[in-house]
Amino acid sequence: MKLSNASTRLLGQKMFQILEKCQNLESQGKKIYHFEIGDPDFDTPSNIKNAAIESLLRGDTHYSKSSGIDVLKEKARHVTLKSRGFLPDFDQILVTPGANFQIYLASACILNPGDEVIIPNPSFVSYNSIAQLIGAKIISVPLSYDNNYKIDPDYLRSKITKNTKLIIINSPNNPTGSVMSQNDFKEIYEIAEENDIYLISDEIYSRMIYKDHKVDFYSPSTIDQCKNRVILINGLSKSYAMTGWRIGLVTGPKDLIYKMALLQETLVSCVPVFTQYAALEAISASQVEINHMVDQFKKRRDMLYNGLRTLNGFELIKPDGAFYMFPRISKINTNSQMLADEILDKLGIAVAPGSIFGEYGEGHIRFCFANSMQNIEIALEKLKKYFGEK
Repeated sequence: MKLSNASTRLLGQKMFQILEKCQNLESQGKKIYHFEIGDPDFDTPSNIKNAAIESLLRGDTHYSKSSGIDVLKEKARHVTLKSRGFLPDFDQILVTPGANFQIYLASACILNPGDEVIIPNPSFVSYNSIAQLIGAKIISVPLSYDNNYKIDPDYLRSKITKNTKLIIINSPNNPTGSVMSQNDFKEIYEIAEENDIYLISDEIYSRMIYKDHKVDFYSPSTIDQCKNRVILINGLSKSYAMTGWRIGLVTGPKDLIYKMALLQETLVSCVPVFTQYAALEAISASQVEINHMVDQFKKRRDMLYNGLRTLNGFELIKPDGAFYMFPRISKINTNSQMLADEILDKLGIAVAPGSIFGEYGEGHIRFCFANSMQNIEIALEKLKKYFGEK
């Protein structure tokens, strides 16, 4: 029996496939140091967990509105006002099971088969996977080491056609850690506006811009307040160490959010109420513990950067945000999958090959430094012995 044509285009998330391989090795007794997947090693703060427990104990175990509980959406409006300078309307916000799902919902409601979507390359693996599933045509905008992994607005403009329906941007960027400037965002928004194109701004790492970065956080959502073309992707997985909770909020134009809510209603009915109350506590309570996590990520970034930059064949740019480092390793091996497999087999260190993030990611490997200082130190010692130092 034959499956659908769409099913043949499914790629999944390669990082989870690497994680599964590593967990299988661990079940066989092998010690693995995990740098392959973006999962903070911190536990979810206790006040957030307690909010979920309290919700369960009072009986919040039934359906809610498909778009999310009112109290969470209302709080999210005011968090947006504080962080991005505008107060979105209530029906511009949708509560979803994580930010990844938001990208699918938005893309599926915008793109028809054959429509063009512009995606940075390298980029988060789901952008390409979702576009391919829908049957859209992917137009890549290369991010290069020599340009600090920044989008060239002129190059982007040259790729616009009458079939372009959507541009996806991500800052801080996964996998490179680069952060776009306010001018970068404004130029890209102008291109989208001139050509009447939707703009997805994936801001899942927006709280993770390090203090030594000279450019302040900026979101293109402040330009049109998500009323016309900007779709603001956000969630609690990374900043609040809530990857397993699957909870996020998306803000966008009302007509699009309405259709996204209908699609979500069709696919998953609604988001569990107790996770929504956990999210409410997360964004309402003191952010001291969250800020502490970011401070720790910065220390880990500095430690990993200072170690990797001394290795033979490793070239890297210090990331300004997120918790990824993306060294260029083409002097060692131009096949990043082969090198990632070698490091895992020989050293027990799991990394993501750059090729899974797009063809322009080839010649790189990605380290996620959401890991302990002790594990980073051990991994660096193993890498130094194996590759040698400059």
